[in-house]
Amino acid sequence: MSFTGKSTYAAGASLPELAEDVSDIIGIVSPYETPLLDALGDSLRSAASTWHQWLEDELLPNKDIVRDDDIENASACTAFNVDNPGRFRVGDQIQIDGSYELMLVTAITGSALTVVRGYAGTTPEGVEDEQVINILGNAALEGADKPAARFTNRVRKSNFTQIFTAAVEVSGSDLAANQLGLADEMDYQKQERLRELLRDLENTVINGGQASANPQGAPAVRRTMRGIIQHLTTSVFTAGAGDFPAGLDLDEAKINYALRKIWETSSGNIDLIVVNGCQKRRINSFLTAQRSYGPDDTAYRDMVSVYQSDFGVCRIVTTRWMPQDAVLLLDSSRLAVMPLAGRSFHFKPLASSGDYECGELIGEYTLELKNEAAHGLIKGLNKA
Repeated sequence: MSFTGKSTYAAGASLPELAEDVSDIIGIVSPYETPLLDALGDSLRSAASTWHQWLEDELLPNKDIVRDDDIENASACTAFNVDNPGRFRVGDQIQIDGSYELMLVTAITGSALTVVRGYAGTTPEGVEDEQVINILGNAALEGADKPAARFTNRVRKSNFTQIFTAAVEVSGSDLAANQLGLADEMDYQKQERLRELLRDLENTVINGGQASANPQGAPAVRRTMRGIIQHLTTSVFTAGAGDFPAGLDLDEAKINYALRKIWETSSGNIDLIVVNGCQKRRINSFLTAQRSYGPDDTAYRDMVSVYQSDFGVCRIVTTRWMPQDAVLLLDSSRLAVMPLAGRSFHFKPLASSGDYECGELIGEYTLELKNEAAHGLIKGLNKA
């Protein structure tokens, strides 16, 4: 026969007679990790103005481009035009990229170089429009006067600071009442809003953009910082375009091609590869075919945390805020997320006009990204 005595359910669905049993631990269910900020660490310096600037310089270039579509007898011509004749001097040894022929510059007239072909006993090869010319170095005459001085000008780069804020208000009654899982509602709200602001800071550092008009801000214009992706213009590689390795899936050929190109064109040392979950799985798959396991192995490991190549040892950082079709290749020594002096995240109590306590969490930050050519971006990858 069925049970007829007193039971927990006898009083009805609301169980009014039972004491509450609520866990004293609060679980945060939203993502708030900031792996890129953690990898970069705290900046050792602060910005001193809302318009933060830094200086960059470069050496005199030792490459140029043949710019002559009327070259005749390409393996014997002794004069051709170049993009930047000011980069050359009489006495330079030059070499077409990919060629073993040496040439010696004997005269520079306008944009045209006059050269000795097959210098030092080398075999003349074809010269074509848009080929890259490498300047090996200049040979000075013994006892000659000094050459004309050449130099580069330093360039100012900049970014604006962005203000991140969140308000906190808690009623007097809420402050006085006992709470489950916490001792002070005001402190708890501060922690929650700070997690959100840090999450937004990392997202902005990666994806943020700067206003094209009045970037310094105005009464109706918010000041925003330019993120990493918006900074990059030189080493940007699009899957399926140009001479980038074929295919839209991320593979070692694409990673190595981008690392090599950055190494060739800049003084950068890539040490961070920043990806989302989709591209992280692609990187993990680089080694899948080479993995082997013994009969006693009980764990299947399929994770790559460090990628070591001829062009750098790169730690792999997985962040939710990267675009799904993109990979960032970064030199962390040239990156800094810095606060405006005295404006790192802090809580500012505000005067209350009623039965509540209130305040505001405030932080003002900018991104300093030096030598944008020393960093790279691969985009247009498969998202699946």
